[in-house]
Amino acid sequence: MKLVDKNMKIKTVRISDKGQIAIPIDIRNSLGLKRGDELVLIQTDHKILIEKPRRVIEDIKENFKDVISLTESSLKKLWLNEEDEIWNEYLKKGKK
Repeated sequence: MKLVDKNMKIKTVRISDKGQIAIPIDIRNSLGLKRGDELVLIQTDHKILIEKPRRVIEDIKENFKDVISLTESSLKKLWLNEEDEIWNEYLKKGKK
């Protein structure tokens, strides 16, 4: 194992005939990984990132929070626009 900095560990693993890899025990322990835990694999170019699902969800929410709020405010403007007869007619039909 090479230690690049206190937060990064580099290990070499081999891929089995079934395409499986073993995560070294010290890395499993430091991340709290246990048998049966799910991981997400993300491939970009020639790299593979392995993450816990919760971390991926948190990153997505953080990275897209501005887009989500802009989308919500834009949709509210569209739906609440009383001058837009198409939506008004659609809403009236839905109330019947």
